[in-house]
Order: sequence, then structure tokens, then C-alpha cells
Amino acid sequence: MLAAIRRSGAAWTRALLLQLLLAGPGGCLSRQELFPFGPGHGDLELEAGDDQVSPALELRRALRFFDKSDINSVYVTTNGIIAMSEPPAKESSPGLFPPTFGVVAPFLADLDTTDGFGKVYYREDLSPSVTRLAAECVQRGFPEISFQPSSAVVVTWESVAPYQGPSKDPAQEGKRNTFQAVLASSDSSSYAIFLYPEDGLQFDTTFSKKDETQVPAVVAFSQGVQGFIWKSDGAYNIFANDRESIGNLAKSSNSGQQGVWVFEIGSPATASGVVPSDVSLGLDDGAEYDDEDYDSVTHLGLEDVGTTSFPYEAPRSGDPSMHSVPWVLSPRRLPTERPPGPPGPPTERTRSFQLPGERFHQQHPQVIDVDEVEETGVVFSYNTDSRQTCANNRHQCSVHAECRDFATGFCCSCVAGYTGNGRQCVAEGGEFTRQAEVTFVGHPGKLVIKQRFSGIDEHGHLTITTELEGRVPQIPFGSSVHIEPYTELYHYSPGVITSSSTREYTVMEPEQDGAAPSTIYTYQWRQTITFQECAHDTSRPALPNTQQLSVDSVFVLYNQEESILRYALSNSIGPVKDGSPDALQNPCYIGTHGCDTNAACRPGPGVQFACECSIGFRGDGRTCSDIDECSEQPSVCGSHAICNNHPGTFRCECVEGYQFSEEGTCVAVVDQRPINYCTTGLHDCDIPQRAQCIYMGGSSYTCSCLPGFSGDGRACQDVDECQPSQCHPDAFCYNTPGSFTCQCKPGYRGDGFHCVPGEMEKTRCQLEREHILGAAGAADPPRPGLFVPECDEHGHYVPTQCHGSTGYCWCVDRDGRELEGTRTRPGMRPPCLSTVAPPIHHGPSVPTAVIPLPPGTHLLFAQTGKIERLPLEGSTMQKSEAKTLLHAPDKVIIGLAFDCVDKMVYWTDISEPSIGRASLHGGEPTTIIRQDLGSPEGIALDHLGRNIFWTDSHLDRIEVAKLDGTQRRVLFETDLVNPRGIVTDSVRGNLYWTDWNRESPKIETSYMDGTNRRILVQDDLGLPNGLTFDAYSAQLCWVDAGDKEPCAWLLGLQQSSVVAVDLAISKETDTFHPHKQTRLYGVTTALSQCPQGHNYCSVNNGGCTHLCLATPGSRTCRCPDNTLGVDCIERK
Repeated sequence: MLAAIRRSGAAWTRALLLQLLLAGPGGCLSRQELFPFGPGHGDLELEAGDDQVSPALELRRALRFFDKSDINSVYVTTNGIIAMSEPPAKESSPGLFPPTFGVVAPFLADLDTTDGFGKVYYREDLSPSVTRLAAECVQRGFPEISFQPSSAVVVTWESVAPYQGPSKDPAQEGKRNTFQAVLASSDSSSYAIFLYPEDGLQFDTTFSKKDETQVPAVVAFSQGVQGFIWKSDGAYNIFANDRESIGNLAKSSNSGQQGVWVFEIGSPATASGVVPSDVSLGLDDGAEYDDEDYDSVTHLGLEDVGTTSFPYEAPRSGDPSMHSVPWVLSPRRLPTERPPGPPGPPTERTRSFQLPGERFHQQHPQVIDVDEVEETGVVFSYNTDSRQTCANNRHQCSVHAECRDFATGFCCSCVAGYTGNGRQCVAEGGEFTRQAEVTFVGHPGKLVIKQRFSGIDEHGHLTITTELEGRVPQIPFGSSVHIEPYTELYHYSPGVITSSSTREYTVMEPEQDGAAPSTIYTYQWRQTITFQECAHDTSRPALPNTQQLSVDSVFVLYNQEESILRYALSNSIGPVKDGSPDALQNPCYIGTHGCDTNAACRPGPGVQFACECSIGFRGDGRTCSDIDECSEQPSVCGSHAICNNHPGTFRCECVEGYQFSEEGTCVAVVDQRPINYCTTGLHDCDIPQRAQCIYMGGSSYTCSCLPGFSGDGRACQDVDECQPSQCHPDAFCYNTPGSFTCQCKPGYRGDGFHCVPGEMEKTRCQLEREHILGAAGAADPPRPGLFVPECDEHGHYVPTQCHGSTGYCWCVDRDGRELEGTRTRPGMRPPCLSTVAPPIHHGPSVPTAVIPLPPGTHLLFAQTGKIERLPLEGSTMQKSEAKTLLHAPDKVIIGLAFDCVDKMVYWTDISEPSIGRASLHGGEPTTIIRQDLGSPEGIALDHLGRNIFWTDSHLDRIEVAKLDGTQRRVLFETDLVNPRGIVTDSVRGNLYWTDWNRESPKIETSYMDGTNRRILVQDDLGLPNGLTFDAYSAQLCWVDAGDKEPCAWLLGLQQSSVVAVDLAISKETDTFHPHKQTRLYGVTTALSQCPQGHNYCSVNNGGCTHLCLATPGSRTCRCPDNTLGVDCIERK
């Protein structure tokens, strides 16, 4: 066969090799030939920075990807990828490939657009000009098909810089990359077009934050993690991942045009992998080569990682020795014909070998893989990926394995005392999967057994997960079962062991009327065992193709008391025995049948046999493809159920609130206890901003729209109170969601409901401003050096005032008086707080009760007159689930603290001023302190000692009190100018706070009882503001409004976003923009459980009569201030 291919293909093979490897001069792709991009073409622009991820780009036309046909949104990242789902925060930086999510990677690397270093543009384009251009590119790459796209996702990385890490590489200074990816889709298929213009790739490596070294970029596709219960990496294809291959992207092509690469990424043909184009570049006129001169070669071939490779021995031209070349399980097609249907996995007759590399002048020596496909022709597989070695893949081996390089790749081998495939090594046992199918002849049922062997756990036990699905025949009570001896053939292939047999069992029923009837039944057994092994090490002894298992006797014992079935057998395994029926040279027995791995070989007379696809697969037996029962039978699982397709089968899962009944249908979960759906949040009422859930007792509730909305409570619409207007005839009416406002027309004054002729009474700020401007001359600009106060839209003093001439800024109170210690140098604005609550408009009121918090961990943040919640999953913000926790329209909430014991949130309000709290289980908020407060800002809580601490920047002091606001005591009232942030370390008994005094900013600490006060940080501070303490790592972090680095969960410097920062790399990893873009203040985490630990006040109040204040290793009993007539004892 090999010789035949050489004879028939030698002539045109060399010609095609030349076309593929030679590129004519002057044919490089210019930047003007890229798809149109930029804001002028409707592009969105990705936020500048490192490791940025775009919001979901919702698609008007679905994208097809691998075996999925319903990709309705994509995400674009700084790092050269288009993701099919939102990348997890922990995978925001490039790491090991493949990632857990589906990805198209035209240039996966750690790229950076910080400080204007390049831009990333993206859009979905349905215009005829763009779709026509995409169709032309695909047509060049796949000339045998007709492709008419209806949409194209165009993503452009323009002049992006490499992330260089702490030590910048001078060689990369000024280097910028420009490239483009286009995902074109029709109703039946999707294609990816990668474009690399001339001089577009000026660097091929970037600094890896994980490996802390320079690593090459990657061009690849990945399906992402597949499965719900049996999770595993899906198919993925790597086309380039070394410097040489990355450098050739702009010089070479697979579509006939330099710098343009085309891939089929979504169709029936791509269920198991991406299909690359295979159109070669044109020949350079005058190219010469020596037909007989061969040279050493580097590998230029498509690497399908994540697929199984099988070694095949083939002689090298001119060399009688043998060498091993991987057979890559990848979807291939002939260059001139398209398969009529979806291709299945290659059969065992598919082989791979190498032709000798030709030497071409002015070219690096290269070689092309030529794969024989069913003896019908030759297919070229290619890419710019070099041979994989231990040097860049050592992390893929087990810690109990050694890595060895071979001619075609690397292998991991377990060291002595351990067994496995080198990637997983265990002392005994192993890691593999096993699927068996039992068919009972004459019985409609079938039993499918799925097992995953996960090696030895930490307790020394072999870990096995087993799933049973199907039915077995009923056996009459009291019967005995006899299983006759049998033989079973095991067929070995690289990474796969299959077996099949036909067995009999006899059922002897209990004796009746002196007779014991017996019946012989037959069942067929088929199983497949899969494991990973390395295809590059050809020195290992080959296993026999077929071995025979002989079972002599079977023992079965059922213990009714323990409900345990014990099963044992005596057996042996070895070569096929002479005289055995299996000794016949039937292909089913010797493993030469060529049936698909998802098919069974049925032996016939002599050497005849038939291939039969397994249940759940269809095909001719040689090629079997999975049946998607969920798509073909949408109602197969019934109502209230979700169908999940799996290879060869499917699984039904009940939706939330339903469970399987004995009949196998999904029925509602019935709880004997009444459920308050309003409290649990399981009701179907409209959102709390528009409707309320009213509990009616038992498990009943009703929904009612809030005032200002109309509807049935489940869907509420805003009522336009301005139609007709409810305001005074001489007033304007402004409709707002759920409410409205009235404002008197010019020349009238009043509240909008009652207007009389005359001007509105001016505020103090407006009068002062008019006085200064009037003195200077209204028509003239204010003279230099003159300060003019700034008023907001309501006439109040803006909290931050700046001098227009000198550039100095300072904070003022509600009367415009400068606050001591807040004046900053030119160019810096102090973090001033507004002391005036937003105006309350007349109209329907918003409910102030707390909306119950769902289970889990949440981020709570204050936004003007309300507190919002943002659920967290690990360190990932669940942005779509963000909702309002508490409405407080008459307050300016600054500080937040959370009590993990009683599930209460505490806050400071500087408008009244006051300190309040509310239960996260629901209910009305309460004010616990409202007397003797100036400007309470930061607040902290000791959940063990049951105390709260707060800072007051107007009274310049720090106080402590019990959680109900009683037993107040001043801890510090000296050497404080602008105290703001405050946190506690409950376990260690420490207190930390910031003082952003412009003249001497500092971060201080003391014990909770006020002793051992000292300055913790004073150097290199600007305006230390927010403060947080990580109880798990004992790490203190702060945000500096003076342009210093933030640390941990903090508020963005623009005061309108919640920002997540990775402590390890000091980089922002995620940002949440609230729906209402107003100023953000306090932030805290509502933990689902309290951190572990205790202090000396956590039990019986530490034995104190009043305040128990923890210290490191002890506690101090203190009395509240003003304790005349109170029996209080102070002691340490």
C-alpha cells in the first residue's frame, strides 16, 4: 500500500510541496487589505488595560462552533482571543492551554493596551460589503464549497504592546502587533479568518505572569470543558506555539494569500475538531530545487492536542531503518472533494507517514505530513508548530514521572514504584475509563455501565465512580441463577481496549408441584476501556493484539440482611487457546475488523463479520457518529426537565423545584412545611423596584405593583403621572420610574404643586456666587486670584471647592466652610464627602424595607441613597445578579460594616448625621445612634466582641459602642485631622484606621481598647482613604486617593465602579458598573460564614460588666463615657 502511494503520488506530491512551502515575493498582506475597522465603521472599543475582557457582544446571527450551533454572544479580550463564554477571573491571564471555556485564538499572548499602547476594536457586521469580503476569503480557502455568510464578527488588535513584567526586555521596546480575526457565519456553518499584515507581528513572545518568563504566543482553537458530570477537555487544535511558526504567520498561508488563514470552525464536519483550509501559495517564478538532495527537517504539521496518537512504522526514503510518526485523530478532507456527510473518527486503516523533505533555496528545510485516507488519496496536514519537547511541556508530567524527548515528541514515564501513563502516576491502581453495554436477548431493556477509575486517594483506596443506566430482566423471588463458564476476547489498540462476548445464564425457579422449572437466557457483553499513553516511545514492548479471558467458575451470593450481592470468579488471561472457537482467524477475534470504536464486531461464518454501531450512535459500523437525542427528540425528557446530550446516550435533569418521580417524570418538590415564598425570594413577582410580594399565610402569596406602577404584580409598567399632569398649571412635570417631580416654571416659586409669581429663594451658595460675580462685573470674567464658589444643580455647595487660579482644592461643609486639613496641592483633588442628602421629590415613595439577601457571599456597597448587593462566586462578580438591598433616599451613606453572626449590615450617614443598621433577612432599618455626631464616616465591627467602631472627621475622634449603639466610649480625640477608613482584626484584637490629613497623612493602629497606639505607615502616602483587612491572610490593604496603588476589593478611583484587584499581580481583574452611575462610598463583604477564630471577648463578654475590648492574647474591660450612677468595673 505504501509503495502504491509513492508510485501514484510522487510526481504531484513534490509539486504540491513546492507550492505550499514557497511564497512569491511582494505578496504580503498590507494593512489596507484588512477588513474595515475603527469607530467610523461601528466598532466598539475595548477598555484599555491589561487582561481586559469586553462585555458580552450579543449576536444577531448565531455563531456555530465545533458541535454547537447556538453561540449567541462572544467576549473579546486584550490577550488576543475571542471567547464563547465569559472567561473566569482566574483565567484572565494566559496560562496552560486549553482553557475551560471555548476560544478562538488568532494570537493568544499576554498583551497590554495600558497608557494608550494600542487599541482593540470589535463588532458584529451584517453589511453586504463585509459579508461579501468574508465569502471571498472563505471561497479561496475552500474552493469546493459555496458559502454565503449573513454576518461577520470582526475583531482587530491594532498596535498592541507585549506585557513585559517587572523587568522590561529592551528588545521589545516599541514593538507593536496588529492582527485581525473574522468569524463569518451562514445558517449552516461558520468559518474563522485570521489576517496578519506585513510587519504586523513585531514580537512573538510575552512575559508570563504564571511562569515568570517569556513564552511564545499560541494560535489555536478550543472547545472548552465538556460534560456536566463527566467533565473533560473538549477538542482543541494548536496551529502555532513557537517563535519560528509565529514568525511565519504573515509570510505563509493556508488559503492561497500570504498572511490570510482560513478555518472551518462550526459545521457537522467540526464536531471533533477545526478543519483548516489546504490551498497552497503560488510558485515563485524561477524557483529551483534539487530533486535528489534531502536534508534534515523540522516538523510543519497540524497538532491536534487532546486527541490520541497512534504510532505507525514507515520506512524513510533512502533509509532502511524505521521511525515512528504520530497518527493524528483530526478531521481531514481531500483537497478537491468534500465528504458527503459528517465524518466519523478515522478507522484503523488510516495511517500517517512522512515523505522526505525537499531542499529549497532560500527556504528553511521543512516537511509535510501526508496521510493516507482509506486508500483513496492524500491529504496534507500542516501548521507552523514545531516538535513538542520536555523543555516546554515538563509541567504535563506527573511529579512521580520523568520526561524524555523522542524524534517525534516527548513522553512522560512513571518512575519505579509507580504505574500509569506518565501524566498520572499512582503507587497502584490507575486512571482510566470503562464503558460496558449489556444486551439481554429477548428482553427490551439494556444496561449501560460507566466507570471512571481515578487512581489511589489519600486514604489508599482505589477511587471508582460508577453510573448504571437501563433495566435488567426480572428474576422470580426465590430463584437461583447459574452462570456458565465463558471466554472473552480482549483487543488492544493504543489507548483503547475493547472486548465482546456472548454469555448464558440459567434461572432455576423455586420448586412447584415437585418440579423446578429452569430457563436459559443469553446476553451479549461489550466493553471499551480507554486510557492515555504516549505514542512517541517506540522502544516499549508491544502488547499482543488479542488476548483471551477464560472464566472457569462464577460464584454469586446474596446476603438479604445486609442487602449485599457478593460476586467472585476464577479466571485466567493469555493467548487465544488452540481448539477454542476464538482461535478462528475471524477479524472480530484478531482485531483486524476495522470497526469504529463506537461499534461492535459481529462474527459470521469463517472470516465473515459485520460492524454494528452501538446504541446511541449511527453509521455503517466503520464510521459511527453520536446521535444527539436532545436535538432530534426535543420532548424526550418530558416537561420541567433539561436534556443533556452525552456520547452514545443522553441524560435528563429536572429543573430547579422539581424532582424525579418513581415513574421517571419530573414533578414539583412537595415540602410538608409551608414556604414563605416572599422571604425565600422564590416568588414570580416583578423586581422589588416595581412590585412587592405579600405573604398570605401557608405557602400562598400575592404580587402587587408599587405605587406609580400598574399591572398584575408579576409584570408592572410605569405609570406616567404627567399624563395628565398632577403638578400646578404653572409648573413643569417630569415623569420618573414609579414617581414624578414638579418644578415651577421660570418666574414662579414653590414646590411644583403650588406655584406663585416670584423667583425661587436663592441658597447661600448662589447668593455668595452672585455677590462675587456681581462685584467683578457680570459681563466680565472674574479677575485672576478671585475665588468663586461652585454650586450644584440644587444650589448647594459642591463638597470639593477649587481655586481657579492657584489650583488648590479643599473640602467644605454644607455652609461652605473649609474643613481643616483637607487643602491639597495643585493637580490633586481631596476625597470630599457631600453632607447634603439628595432632594426628596414628591410622589410615590420607594419602600425602605430591606429586600432579603439570598444565600451565598455578597459584596455590599453604598451608592448615595441606597445600599446594593453584588453576589460573588469565588472572586468573580456575578454582575447580572446585582440588585438593591436597601433604599434610603434621604441619606448619604458613607461607611458599611457587616455582622456575620446576626447577618446585619451597619452604616454611617453624614446627612442627618446618624449610624443605622438593618437585618439582611428583611425588615425595616433602624437608627441606633443619632446624638453627638459630626461626620461619621468609616465604620468597623468586631463580630467576636460584639462592638462597633467608627471615625468622625468633623469631631476628629474614634469611638466604640455596643452593637445596639449603647455604652459609647471615645477611644481617641487627639492627633486626628481627617480620620476616614477603619477596620478591625477581631482575632488578634487590633484596630487600624487612616487619617488623610494633607500635611501628614498616615495609617495608625492600636489595640481595640485604645492602648499601644502607633503609626503603622507614614512614608509614600498620598490621601489614604478606604481600608480593608483580610482575616484569612492577615493582610492590610488600603486605597489611596492620591494616585497610589489600590489593593484588594476596593472602589475605583473614578468613584463610580466596583473594581476587583488581584493581590498577587496588583492588577485590576474585573469591574462592575452599577446601573445608576452615581458616587460610590462604602464597601464590605457579606460572608456566608464567619471567619474561624475567637478572642477573649467572644465568650460571656469576657467577664466584663460593660464594654469588652479585645487585645492580643487578652482583653480589657472598659466603662462607657458618662457612667454616673452605673455599676461598672474596669479591669484588665
